[in-house]
Amino acid sequence: MSTSPTTDLGSHTPALSVGEEQQHHHHHHARRLRQFVHPHGHKVHIASSPAEAEELRRRLTEIEEKGFDLVIQGSPEHVEALRTTHSFHEEKRSALREQHGAVFDEFERVTRELDALSTELHFVSAHAVQLDANFSKYGYSAHLRTRDSPTASSANSLLGDPDEAHDWQDRSKGVSMRFWKKPVVRQYFHKGLLWRATEEQEVASYELFVDLLYVGIIAVSGDSAAEEATGQALLRFAITFIMGWKIWSDISLSISWFDSDDIVRRLSMLFWLACLLAYTTNIVEMGHDTYQPLVASYLAARLFSAIYYLWVALVLPMVRNVMISHATMVIVPSAIWVASIYVEDPRRQALIWIAIVLDLFGASAILIFQRDSALLPGKVRAWAKRTVDFYPGVNIEHKIERTGAFVTLVFGYSVVALLYQNRVPAPGSYNAFFGKAVLALIQAFAFNWMYFEVDSFNLHTHALRRHFVSSLLWLTVHLPFIMSYVLAGAALSKLVLAHDCANADPETLSEGYVARSAPDISPGQRWFYCAGLAIALACTGLISLSHVHKQIPGQRIRKAHRLALRFAVALALLLLALAPLNSLHLIGSTTALVVLVTAFDLVGSTCAHDTFWWDRKRPCAYSARCKVSSKDLEASVKSGAVVDVQEIARREAGGKGVRACMASSM
Repeated sequence: MSTSPTTDLGSHTPALSVGEEQQHHHHHHARRLRQFVHPHGHKVHIASSPAEAEELRRRLTEIEEKGFDLVIQGSPEHVEALRTTHSFHEEKRSALREQHGAVFDEFERVTRELDALSTELHFVSAHAVQLDANFSKYGYSAHLRTRDSPTASSANSLLGDPDEAHDWQDRSKGVSMRFWKKPVVRQYFHKGLLWRATEEQEVASYELFVDLLYVGIIAVSGDSAAEEATGQALLRFAITFIMGWKIWSDISLSISWFDSDDIVRRLSMLFWLACLLAYTTNIVEMGHDTYQPLVASYLAARLFSAIYYLWVALVLPMVRNVMISHATMVIVPSAIWVASIYVEDPRRQALIWIAIVLDLFGASAILIFQRDSALLPGKVRAWAKRTVDFYPGVNIEHKIERTGAFVTLVFGYSVVALLYQNRVPAPGSYNAFFGKAVLALIQAFAFNWMYFEVDSFNLHTHALRRHFVSSLLWLTVHLPFIMSYVLAGAALSKLVLAHDCANADPETLSEGYVARSAPDISPGQRWFYCAGLAIALACTGLISLSHVHKQIPGQRIRKAHRLALRFAVALALLLLALAPLNSLHLIGSTTALVVLVTAFDLVGSTCAHDTFWWDRKRPCAYSARCKVSSKDLEASVKSGAVVDVQEIARREAGGKGVRACMASSM
């Protein structure tokens, strides 16, 4: 009889540590296959990650005399090898059944019963060991969990974090910040699989500090454009805002890609901030004398990113090719930016926009190579697959949160820009200026409501998770959305102070605002305001279209019909620039249209079988926190007694081993 391929649960796999061996011993039912013999005779080793695969390959080359195969857990090669070996064993079992008949069936029955009893015996033994360990460590019985578990299963609560013991011992120890730490890739793509770090990425304090500087960049760019409201001002606004957006994207990308919580990263943030500050001080006069220092500060930030990519390529060989590619996509447009300094308008504009296109979409070309796109020729596709094997991935939650924070800055600017000061008491202060400011506030609130709640509510699949095309749409549309809304908000601040309508006496304004109050609104400001709102509203429609929302049974109005109204209102807002309306009527008309879209979305997304105005069922959960010692909890659990919350509340909280308990009411 020929020898059948065998499987191994890890006893001979070099990468399996002692801790893993012990864990597999205690949890017999959860052991994972580490290696098996393929029907062709080679032993197939299974690595849990690409990094482990490289280490395994090096070690197996030294100790394996015969040939071997190495696959990554969950990869297509792993699945194919398992299927082939499984089919081989199925055929072997069928042959044995035909040869031995009833004896083979009886042997299989006994084997199944032994496996079931062995599994139960391992589980009960491990359970008792864990009970004893947990009792001595935490002072809790089996019915009490000392930390949150992903499921309510008691078995799963025992199979928690393998570093739990280490975490418990080191919980009281502090950590120190080093000057430099080798960066770690937070998540990356490899052969179609996304490998993510187990730690949750949080927003760092220096990221919020960067946002503070962008408040000033938004204000300077928007105010200078609305002050002139000409085509030249619009062109300057578009160029400077895109440049600032690109620097912000570089900073966010480097933080999202690599985990390096050290002093060097914070000093790098400080350098980027200094470049941004120098860049901001040269925005207004870039069309005359400050173009050279503006580009110089921009290139300093961009080339610093390129140096960072090259440095990462040096210390992290896994992503070396990708980092070199990204550094190249920074250096090439930087050369064009340098050339634009020595060329005068209008030829300078051609170089500027070529460089901007490369800055914005150069990284997308690398992403297409990484995805092994069918649009590429066969040889190029094969070369890309070999070259860009590992690609750092963006943490989706972090990207959504950071983009939302930037949008919040834009909404905040539109609110701050409409503020003014009176010099007369009531009721004279409640005039047309105040009415326009209130309408503008309602408009900004409706946009905020629409973006953060209407379009982000009942999401089934976010655009970044849905598809490659939807993620590119979501990322790309945010730039024109933010730019157009900033432009509209800047123009709105001029419309609020205009005294071209009744009950708008500029003498009621404080001295600093009288000079800013114009007798009418210029055509440029009218177009900036109406076109900016129209483009921003249309962009919110595209952002909503990129998501997949949950289906509500009996929904009043379908999503497609609601978006159709949104695009129609965007067109109406654009055409309002042609109407001879004063500032009050114009702001009132645009606010009414924006509120109409928001209300239409709110009502249309509800269920027709339920009332819209109120909910008769008002379930409400209340919770209270009280202090109780672990000894009292242990005694109550053992005796089955109910803990008297009132008695606990009368006690003084304190002492060792005190735990918080939650009481809830409906």
